[in-house]
Amino acid sequence: MSKVRTSSNPVFRNLPQQQGGGYANFGSAAAGAGQFTQQFGQGQQYAPQDQWARPQTSRSMTIDDVVTKTGITLAVLATSALVSYLLVNGNSGLAVPFMVGGGLIGFVLVLIGTFGRKMDNPALVLSYAVAEGFFLGAVSLVFSEYVSVGGPGMIGQAVLGTFGVFGGMLIVYKTGAIRVTPRFTRMIIGGIIGVFVLMLGNLIASFFTDGGFGLREAGPIGIIFSLVCIGLAAFSFLLDFDAADQMIRQGAPEKAAWGVAFGLTITLVWLYVEILRLLSYFNSD
Repeated sequence: MSKVRTSSNPVFRNLPQQQGGGYANFGSAAAGAGQFTQQFGQGQQYAPQDQWARPQTSRSMTIDDVVTKTGITLAVLATSALVSYLLVNGNSGLAVPFMVGGGLIGFVLVLIGTFGRKMDNPALVLSYAVAEGFFLGAVSLVFSEYVSVGGPGMIGQAVLGTFGVFGGMLIVYKTGAIRVTPRFTRMIIGGIIGVFVLMLGNLIASFFTDGGFGLREAGPIGIIFSLVCIGLAAFSFLLDFDAADQMIRQGAPEKAAWGVAFGLTITLVWLYVEILRLLSYFNSD
């Protein structure tokens, strides 16, 4: 029997998965059997009485559900980001509260969704979209107007770059140009863990030395580090697509589409911020 690979996105690792029919259009991977990797890589077999078991009256999740829920989540995110951008543009004093508040609230909601197994709760997913929208709106204005001289055009470039990478990786997954294997998954997850350890170390070092290790400065080291982050975010989409594909094939309940939307949005937010940061380096004074 096959085993669903663990996604680099923590949300996908706790989504409901079970045996059953279903179809998927994310790619052409073969359907798995009844065993799944759950809770940060620990295998777990779900019995019919499990809390995630799909009621007989509900239907299975489809690709249309994923597209619809993801579209709704991104629309809320974009609207919130636009409101935040306009508010900060009118009052620069709101930038820090929106960035810190939105970022912290979003992070807490991710933890609640992941460890509280509520990632398919639409209220939580949309609340995350609102919080991250306020964070992104403020960050976008700060990077485009204060950190660099890129202006609104740089924000447009970051948005196009983000969805360009997303679309490109979806094509890569559908064509099977890069196969999502257990070894590939371990490499991406290991790389992401390494990147966040370096980010934490750089933050701590910045308390004692201006700029820390230089990982977030406009220089060769900062540019290389941002490119590595963008690459990891891009490749993590393949793991996300594979996890969603397997859930659809296994007949996960319709409500799980909100969790898929949640996971994809988290990756999109990370990718956008990294692309925006990289562009700011090239538009510095």
